Amino acid sequence: MKNLDYYMRQNYRVQVVRDEAEGGYVLSIPELQGCLTCAFDVGVGMSMLEDAKREWIQAALEDGYEVPKADTNDSYSGQFKLRIPRSLHKELAERSKHEGVSMNQYCLYLLSNHGRVARVRRKLSSLSRTERGS
Repeated sequence: MKNLDYYMRQNYRVQVVRDEAEGGYVLSIPELQGCLTCAFDVGVGMSMLEDAKREWIQAALEDGYEVPKADTNDSYSGQFKLRIPRSLHKELAERSKHEGVSMNQYCLYLLSNHGRVARVRRKLSSLSRTERGS
C-alpha cells in the first residue's frame, strides 16, 4: 500500500500565479485539487506548499480517498506530426532559411512567441482600459 512518504516523493507539477490584486503569489498543485497557498515570496510559498501538500495527502489517505498520481511528461515524446498546406510549408522553409535556423527551430520559436505576444496584448489592453477609465 502506498503511504504518505510515497506520495510526498512524487514530482507533482507546481503552478505559480502572480496575484495582481493582493500582491504576492498563489501556488498550487493542479493534480491535488484545492491544494494551494499564498505568499509574498515564491521561496516561502514553495515551503508552505510542501506543508499544504503533506496535509492534503494525509487527509486523503486518512479519509480513504484516492490520491492522484503526479502528471509526468512520460507520455509525451516531444514530437507530433502536423499536416499543413504546401504554401505554408514553403513560407516556413523560406523564413527559417532566412533566419539561419532549421524549420523545426523556427516553428518552435513561433509557437513559443505566440503565448508571450498574447500576454503582452492582454496587458496592453488592460492598461489602455485603465487609462481611459481615469
